[in-house]
Parts: sequence; C-alpha cells; structure tokens
Amino acid sequence: MTFTRISHFSLFFSSFFFISSTLSSHLYPTSATTPEKDGKTRSLYSEILRDEAVARLNNLGKVSDADGYLERTFMSPASVRAGFLIREWMEDAGLRTWVDSMGNLHGRVEGMNASAQALLIGSHLVMPFDTVVDAGIFDGSLGIISAISAVKVLKSIGKLGELKRPVEASYLISDVIAFSDEEGVRFQSTFLGSAAVAGILPVTALKISDKSGVTVQDALKGNSIEITEDSLLGLKYDPASIWGYFELHIEQGPVLEWVGFPLAVVKGIAGQTRMKVTVRGSQGHAGTVPMSMRRDPMAAAAELIVLLESLCKHPRDFLSSGGNCNEQTLESLSTSLVCTVGEISTWPSASNVIPGQARNSSVTFTVDLRAIDDVGREAVVYELSNQMYKICDRRSVSCIIERKHDANAVICDQELSSRLKSAAYSAVNKMVGQIHEEVPVLMSGAGHDAMAISHLTKVGMLFVRCRGGISHSPEEHVLEDDVWAAGLAVLAFLESHM
Repeated sequence: MTFTRISHFSLFFSSFFFISSTLSSHLYPTSATTPEKDGKTRSLYSEILRDEAVARLNNLGKVSDADGYLERTFMSPASVRAGFLIREWMEDAGLRTWVDSMGNLHGRVEGMNASAQALLIGSHLVMPFDTVVDAGIFDGSLGIISAISAVKVLKSIGKLGELKRPVEASYLISDVIAFSDEEGVRFQSTFLGSAAVAGILPVTALKISDKSGVTVQDALKGNSIEITEDSLLGLKYDPASIWGYFELHIEQGPVLEWVGFPLAVVKGIAGQTRMKVTVRGSQGHAGTVPMSMRRDPMAAAAELIVLLESLCKHPRDFLSSGGNCNEQTLESLSTSLVCTVGEISTWPSASNVIPGQARNSSVTFTVDLRAIDDVGREAVVYELSNQMYKICDRRSVSCIIERKHDANAVICDQELSSRLKSAAYSAVNKMVGQIHEEVPVLMSGAGHDAMAISHLTKVGMLFVRCRGGISHSPEEHVLEDDVWAAGLAVLAFLESHM
C-alpha cells in the first residue's frame, strides 16, 4: 500500500497535512474473502458498525412524508415515525430513552460512577426539505446511527457498564441526542432543538409560525408534547454536569474525497450572516419605457449580486485600504470567506413588465455569508452594505438590507479534538494497517448543532467523507466502509473514556 504525502495544502476551509491515496479502495481491505480477512472483519464489528448501520440508514431514508422522495420536517408525521425507529434502536443498544418537551430524543446509559459529568453525542434528525425537495439520507442521520452502533458494540462485548469519567463524580453518562430541527427549514429558525438544550432559545421562538400559520408550540402540541415558557427554560442542561459534546457529520464538501481519506477532525465552524435584500424601482411596460429612463430593480439586483461575488472572491481589493482588517484577518478571509445568493424572487414576475414599487413590486434576494473570522465577516457585511447602497443610489432605486441571522464562529476544544484525532487514526489504522500520516484537520463552512451547544460546553467534531462533496441532494452518498470507519472512530472515542 502506497501513500503520498502532500504538505501545506489549503483549500477553502482546510489547512493541514494529510494522506493521499489515488483510489479510495486502496484505503480498505479488498472484498476478497479469506479466513484471515473474515476474522479481521469480525474483530472490527463490521456486522454492527457497517452492515447494520448502513441498513438502518437506508431504512431511515425511506421514512418520508412524500411519495417517491425523502421529505421530513420538524414534527411532521415522517419525523415522528423516524423518531420511533431511532428510539427502538437506542433501546436495542442498551440506552434508556425519553423525548423532551422540545421534541429532542435522548438515550442515556449509566456508567460506573454516579454523578459524573456527561459526554453528549448528538446530531439532527430532520432535513432541509423546504429548500431541497429531494435530499439525502446521511446528513444528520449518520451521526446518530454511528453513535448508537458504537454503544451497541460496547453492550455486545459486555463493556457498556465500564464507561466512566472520574470528574467531580462517579458515573459517566453518555447522551445520544437526536436534535429536532438543526436545519431550521420549517420555521426558519436554526437549531431549535439544540438551542433549547443549550439554554439559548428565546421563549418567543415558541410563537414562530410556518408558512401555514402553525406555530412551534402548535406543532409540538399536535404530537402530544406540551411545552410552556417554564418547561422550555427547564430544558437547559446544567453546564457543571456536562464534560463535553461530540458530533459526527458528513463533510458536505469535496476535500476528504480529493485527498483520499475517510475521516477528518474539525478545527472550527465558520460564523454566518444571512441577509435579505429588497430592491424597488419604477414599474413599467417592457416595450414602452426607454432604457435611459428606467429605474429597473432587476438590473440593479444583478449588479449587486456581481458585487457580492467580486468582494467574496477578492476581499483584499475591497478591505485593505479601509484599515478595518489586519493582515491576519485578510489572510483568513482569503481562504475561508464564501458568499451565496440562494434565492431570488421578483414581482409581478411577468416577461413584459419591469419590476417596480407599485404595491409589492420589487426584486428580493438572499445573501448567505460565512467566514471563520468574525471580525472579518463583520467588515465584509459593512463594506458590502455600503457598496450596495451606492449602486442603488446611482441607479435611482431603493435598497433595503435586513440581517436575518447571525452566528459567531466556533473553535472546537483542543483536548476534545486531540482525542477525536486519536480515535480517527485508530479506526483507519485498524482497517488498513499501520499508517504514519496525520489525520486531516478541516474547518467547517456548514453550520452544525455544535454551534448552539458551544454555549453550554466544549465541543468537538469529526467529518466523514461523502462522494463528490454532495449534500442536501439525493446524490448524497457515503461509502459503506466509510460508515464503518466512522463507527470505529466513535467506538474508539468512547473507549478512551473507559
């Protein structure tokens, strides 16, 4: 087996040393059956960590509110059915289960020592189907299933009761949490479930309504879950009772596949700003208003979007002269800043009408801006807004910029990350034999429940390779052996707490 070392590689949110293999099949034992390989496969618990885990992921992917494609949203019939399945699998692994008043599903195992600080392992259950009608089966679900599978292995070998953390206590409690709405698509509010556990969800969130006028509180009540302001506040975990939080997730990007490695440690999660931009001009007939007399919000919006692209591709060209960013921030932005216009709409949306300002006539688009440096992200938002207003003034159109969501970047805990790195190394080493290279370390451009939980305790994450970096799509795919590697890594991480 030959590996090539590539150093000082930097791509988007990554900067690391890593192993590169020309074909992913080189990283794992071949499928040829020999007694020796059969024995190794059994010793690595492939029946539970790979075969059963993949079957469960496929079964979970069939639980949908729609025919012919996968659709599950917060407290929908399919999400409730999926929760029943996961609860059954949790109990099969030896976990005591319950559903809290925010819809989060918990499974708990008692270790050797009472009152020990708890290790939380979590991920989300529902998917972004309001924006992607037909999504994939691994986003969120892989983290839940891998954790349950690893706990089941410990149960099967009689070691579940050996979990311990002698920190302030005598019992390690490992919580596997299936958070209810990380993607925030039904109610347009991210991290509903994990924010409640972290104690940062405002009580006003219970009154947020979906497109049909159903509130969060109504949706929960419709599933026999009663929640009040007092019970919401009671969901917060006591920080003193928690040792840390771990989340396993597909990478949702192409780096791991490019370098030929199945797992990576996450160094941090990029901060996010989401904005809504509304441009209004003068409505008119497409054939009768001279070009020189038009106040066209569609043309203005097009220029604003090109401005956004230019600024995010070349932040130094816009920010260097203002003195708002030092060299370190500029360097960080040059490798981590990404900006997206994911939605655009116009009214009256007719081929022979210039959009304008009569009634609701306008052009509206969204901006999603992410960077690991919060100071740099704020500088980009400030500069972008100033430049947008100037363009709109020059074009004699009005421009309203609304900030809809802000989340600061999160840096993962060094101790947790070190343990996870060792666990990932151990998993790959067991599968392919002795390796001498570093496990990749990546930055995450996608948001995760760990962002909310970081307000409660230290956090750490592992990424799992996905084909083509594709996510939020039916083409989303993880190799069966990568599912196996993920389960082995979670198992090794749990074993480090025994």
